Amino acid sequence: MSETSTQTHRVAAPDGGEIVLTWAGVTDTGRRRDNNQDAFLAQYPLFVVADGMGGHAGGEIASQSTIARLQDVVDADAVGTAAIENALAQAVSDIAAHPETTDEGTGTTLTGVFFDVSDDEPRWVSLNIGDSRVYLLRDERLVQVTTDHSVVQELISSGRLSAEEAESHPYSNVITRAVGASELTPPDYLGIEVQDGDRFVICSDGLTKELTDYGIQHFLREESDPAVAADAMLAAALENGGRDNVTLIIVQVERTGHSRPADETSAESSSTVENTAE
Repeated sequence: MSETSTQTHRVAAPDGGEIVLTWAGVTDTGRRRDNNQDAFLAQYPLFVVADGMGGHAGGEIASQSTIARLQDVVDADAVGTAAIENALAQAVSDIAAHPETTDEGTGTTLTGVFFDVSDDEPRWVSLNIGDSRVYLLRDERLVQVTTDHSVVQELISSGRLSAEEAESHPYSNVITRAVGASELTPPDYLGIEVQDGDRFVICSDGLTKELTDYGIQHFLREESDPAVAADAMLAAALENGGRDNVTLIIVQVERTGHSRPADETSAESSSTVENTAE
């Protein structure tokens, strides 16, 4: 494993305070795979993980092509839903044109968050295609922000399968949406308020196959530094089997000079996450 480091970015808040973002990302081939088909981008304001799939080198090409196009968006300081979707459309073309992506099943998941300062009040926006996940630890409670695009999730949502049964279901690895595998469908987006103390975990299913939600929450509570927490989660996932590539990013928020009225605080559970359509 390469050395993991924590990075920091400071943003002036409209109320005169400051928002300090710290983050770290790590990826590993795991114990059973020959190559790493995961890729990630952790550079303000965009934090995303891609989990590639496809025969031979196809999955690696798909995830890396997608991340490369999104890197261009970050470098151009143009991160937003329209630019992200344009980048994904370009990535689909890149994947299809690559000489080593002959498998029709070649594609990649994409999930993560970006920090949106386009409005008066900054916010997070999560995005998701596939079954990689975004988790949020807020007020000592871990929630899964994204909803998997997978066969088993559809069965769970329809009441035909329990979450416990899904873990051993023969279609547990079959996803219903991906970048590059078929006609591109835009990501699902959710708007999330910026709150002091929030910690995001963005990860491929190589982590969630080996760590339960309780395990993720445990390491977040034990380790306050994102790099240390990320390394600890990765080590645990490998120790528990490392059956797949493992990739994760941890992003945490410190907000100073921001206080909310009591009535707004009491209503936070109903207003934390909102649908985003642009």
